[in-house]
Amino acid sequence: MTLLASNYDFTLPEDRIAHHPARPRDSARLLHVGETLQDGLIRDLPALLRRGDILVANDTRVIPAQLEGRRGGARIGVTLDRPRADGAWLALGRNTRRLRVGDGIAFDAGLAAEVAAILEGGEIALRFNLEGEDFARALREAGALALPPYIARPDGPTARDSDDYQTVFADREGAVAAPTAGLHFTPDLLRALDAAGVARTTVTLHVGPGTFLPMRHDDVAHHRIHAERGEIGQHAAAAINAAPGRIVAVGTTTLRLLESAATPDGEVKAFVGETDLFILPGHKFRTADMLLTNFHLPRSTLFMLVCAFAGDARMRGAYAHAMANNYRFYSYGDASLLERA
Repeated sequence: MTLLASNYDFTLPEDRIAHHPARPRDSARLLHVGETLQDGLIRDLPALLRRGDILVANDTRVIPAQLEGRRGGARIGVTLDRPRADGAWLALGRNTRRLRVGDGIAFDAGLAAEVAAILEGGEIALRFNLEGEDFARALREAGALALPPYIARPDGPTARDSDDYQTVFADREGAVAAPTAGLHFTPDLLRALDAAGVARTTVTLHVGPGTFLPMRHDDVAHHRIHAERGEIGQHAAAAINAAPGRIVAVGTTTLRLLESAATPDGEVKAFVGETDLFILPGHKFRTADMLLTNFHLPRSTLFMLVCAFAGDARMRGAYAHAMANNYRFYSYGDASLLERA
């Protein structure tokens, strides 16, 4: 049966998209979606989980991946995606139609790149003149956060966004976009979870710019998920497999990585590599029992994912409830705690 994006459409007023996070972070609202719907706050999470459950979060750290450069008199915009094995960076380009392999692009802070390849879908491969800490330093000076286009920043990301758009788990640099479910956590909330006997571990999925790409075809089969780099360490895999309680995935990025690394019987294996897993209704989940996630946009791959996890009817009811009760949507918005159908 053909899966259509239009079947996952709904009306979302512009004023429901959050442009700033709740302060403090754990004061954001939380909708618990199970057999019934329960309104609460993120700081209620320890009471909703059980001793022996394990919380699995994504510890990627967002880099300032958006760059503006010049090739002669032409302005070229790029958003870094991920490094290739040969050291070149894959990137999404703007105003790149006239670029050719071998062209040079000059950025600020002494950073420059040569076009190594022109790929499909607006992607290019860039080979930079710096590497290691020198590259990271130049990127911090020349780059900017690639905030989602739905967050209104006419003058670009602010200094406050540099803090707001990192999670408390952020450790390993490499993401273009934040794993936004993790934005709700605070040190106080983590201490409360520890006191409640909820175990914690982290995995890494470097979220790429493909997360912002709209569905351009109604037939979902035509949509391509960009590959993202992920890692699950031996210690994390062992902790997840040994947990006596439920596996609680913090965010769709964590869930996609766990599903990518799972055996058919649900054992999570250590993993290093790329995943382009596209989770759609009909997917048979093998790992997480619960999913903490923000409210997603209509016709989006992520709304389809949550419908796959918790069930179409249940999620449509949950989103209708969220709309009627003024929940805030997307990256800086409120959250839902979903029980697997």
